[in-house]
Amino acid sequence: MATVLIADSGSTKCEWCLLHNGKKKKILTTGISPYFFNSEQISALLQKELVPKIKSFDVDEIYFYGTGLKDNKNKKVIHDILKKTFQGASTEVQTDLLGASRALCKHSKGICCILGTGSNSCFYNGRKIMKNSPGLGYVLGDEGSGAYLGRKVIQYFLYNTFDEELMYAFNTKYNTNADEIIMNVYLKPQPNRYLASFAIFLAENRGHFMIENIIEDGLNDFFFTHLRKYSESWLYPIHFTGGIAYGFKDVIKNLCHSYEMETGIILKQPMDGLIEYHNEK
Repeated sequence: MATVLIADSGSTKCEWCLLHNGKKKKILTTGISPYFFNSEQISALLQKELVPKIKSFDVDEIYFYGTGLKDNKNKKVIHDILKKTFQGASTEVQTDLLGASRALCKHSKGICCILGTGSNSCFYNGRKIMKNSPGLGYVLGDEGSGAYLGRKVIQYFLYNTFDEELMYAFNTKYNTNADEIIMNVYLKPQPNRYLASFAIFLAENRGHFMIENIIEDGLNDFFFTHLRKYSESWLYPIHFTGGIAYGFKDVIKNLCHSYEMETGIILKQPMDGLIEYHNEK
């Protein structure tokens, strides 16, 4: 039986699963994005965080699904690094959106959405992605994502929009200031992760009307900007994966109801679905 390595990589973290003789070994590493790391950095990351944990296995097949891989040049970068790291293994590199689609829909039609650090969506016909609403990244887009919601939290803090209760809660948790926030957003690497780190504040303060407004408005922006534009959204279930989707699934379900769309599967992460997909295959 072939030893299979599956990877699902976002901007923040990458989940790996090694399938060997019917057993699963899961490993977490730093997220791998060709937009944030060059080839040397990615190779070093794999050698440090992944290879030592699976060095006793000979990998036969690799299926890597990741962010930033719509660009074929980026796909080739990841493909070449994996081929060099795991010599002799057959390697398939695809977008995280196709990975989510395979995990959520398997071989059925549906709308598939990622709401994690970033956001994305597509119509999947059971084999491939047929339609994809343009992704503009965390600066111009990523509606409904952790970065999008976290940015709103920061705005409410810096503009002193939060009431006294929430200002106290924010200061107690983060102990930061405008200068430090601006430096992290504009001058330090991976600002999307930094922004997304503030989304946890929303989860920890559910029930407050300002918090609920931020969550509902941010997720509604995703529905209005993206899902509303697929004619298939009213024909097939709307599936979701990612920490934001899973953490605020009650709001997701309410929005699906409001837009008269059918709520599909909501997974925290797609790995278990990908394991099923590749085992079936």
